[in-house]
Amino acid sequence: MTGIRLTAPAPGWAIDADVVVVGSGVAGLTAALRCAAAGLDTVVVTKARLDDGSTRWAQGGIAAALGEGDTPEQHLDDTLVAGAGLCDEEAVRTLVTEGPDAVRRLITTGAHFDTTDSGDIALTREGGHHRRRIAHAGGDATGAEISRALVEAVREAALHTIENALVLDLLTDAEGRTAGVSLHVMGEGQHDGVGAVRAPSVVLATGGMGQVFSATTNPSVSTGDGVALALRAGAEVSDLEFVQFHPTVLFLGADSEGQQPLVSEAVRGEGAHLVDADGVRFMLGQHELAELAPRDIVAKGITRRMHEKGVEHMYLDARHFGAAMWEQRFPTILAACRVHGIDPVTEPIPVAPAAHYASGGVRTDLRGRTTVPGLYACGEVACTGVHGANRLASNSLLEGLVFAERIAADIAEVRPPRTPPAEASRDADDLTPLLAPEARTAIQRTMTRGAGVLRSAGSLATAAGELGALHREAAADAEADGAKAVVPGVDAWEATNLLLVSRVLVAAAREREETRGCHWREDRPDRDDAHGRRHLVVRIGPDRTPVVNRTQTAAFPPVRPSD
Repeated sequence: MTGIRLTAPAPGWAIDADVVVVGSGVAGLTAALRCAAAGLDTVVVTKARLDDGSTRWAQGGIAAALGEGDTPEQHLDDTLVAGAGLCDEEAVRTLVTEGPDAVRRLITTGAHFDTTDSGDIALTREGGHHRRRIAHAGGDATGAEISRALVEAVREAALHTIENALVLDLLTDAEGRTAGVSLHVMGEGQHDGVGAVRAPSVVLATGGMGQVFSATTNPSVSTGDGVALALRAGAEVSDLEFVQFHPTVLFLGADSEGQQPLVSEAVRGEGAHLVDADGVRFMLGQHELAELAPRDIVAKGITRRMHEKGVEHMYLDARHFGAAMWEQRFPTILAACRVHGIDPVTEPIPVAPAAHYASGGVRTDLRGRTTVPGLYACGEVACTGVHGANRLASNSLLEGLVFAERIAADIAEVRPPRTPPAEASRDADDLTPLLAPEARTAIQRTMTRGAGVLRSAGSLATAAGELGALHREAAADAEADGAKAVVPGVDAWEATNLLLVSRVLVAAAREREETRGCHWREDRPDRDDAHGRRHLVVRIGPDRTPVVNRTQTAAFPPVRPSD
């Protein structure tokens, strides 16, 4: 344990439970429902409303070997290829073999997927998949439907939920084992201000950290809070350098910042073509699957063509779909495009890559256990080893589903006793200096310039220097006479979390001196299997600096010494 915590008031209220689940996407709500079904007193904490996480923004669907002629083994092969030599094969095998039944249980929970005329689940293709195995709902509103079904199930089960709550830090008992979380509730519901949920099992399902970049498909709540909490608690994170940039995000201008509209890979799966301004299909010949190559290859192909042409975007041409298909299959994307003055029925869609998904995160085993006893992680906040260097399209919802069920089974089997949290140190040396809220924009611009789609030793060194300066400035302000000290609050806590995860991401990206998956080093364009087929495991040292260790093989070390 590091003893490092955010600067925040002491908890003014507390509730007790067996399990606290932080996050309300597919991973968090699945874990909560399964824990509650096992008779565990379960509390769900979520940053906004129950249905406001990243899951509801997922357009394409959920991948599983559900179609005739498809098999888990074929799904495994496609996942391993996309992961560029860094997937944990046992984790992938777990995902693809348990995935189909997990999807069927999701349907039993109340999720309605699109079906064919014969009543079978309708399946489509996306990048990297050699078969149609993507189940979708509402055409291109899969995440919204999954979120709706799970939220309804949680409310029907009358689970204790705390909305509008930002998780702050892990609580631990006298032995250093998990004892709950501190959190700040933003003025709504039964609780207000900083409090605590005391529980011997904590499940992090906080989603991603796309807000470290200026333009992202992630919602504004995706500020890396779970990864930051885990790092402060002494947990290890891995593969954070592998940030997937979605190839086809609606281009709204070079200066556009914040959440950008996604144009799902399923549009390409149904036959849309990537073209330049002259109508040339530039992905032909670059990969056997052309526009349906894995996302890292398509994002690189678009970026290269942009550089060759000296332009800021390419186009996705699906005019041949016709109005009826657009309205039936992709109503959400059609509406988003038209809001911004683009009609995909009659004109190509301007697209460019933007930050989309973190393939790395808090390191776990196959039961979702982290390196901190009692702390679990699932979904985008976790690194299970499934995604390797580049997530295969639509494996994310499936991973959240499968590993959430595994976590609930483990907690139900172990049923650790409740122990009181140890009194938290108020020593200034243990408190993380807070960043001023306006530093958020500076972090995002630094990360976009230095650690975006294209990276180099020079760009990463510059980013590390700028982030380090922000860290030192915050520390100096905290030691000042009080006039400059930042007042604790949601915006300051989020900015501080963004800085921590950004520093760790950049430290890992500097250490990985090769191009692999979605980590693209323009100064090191080749993949180096002799040295690069290794994971980078990072923790935070007592001096708040990232400590990066390289594994000896492509396999992860155990999360517990006894494993």
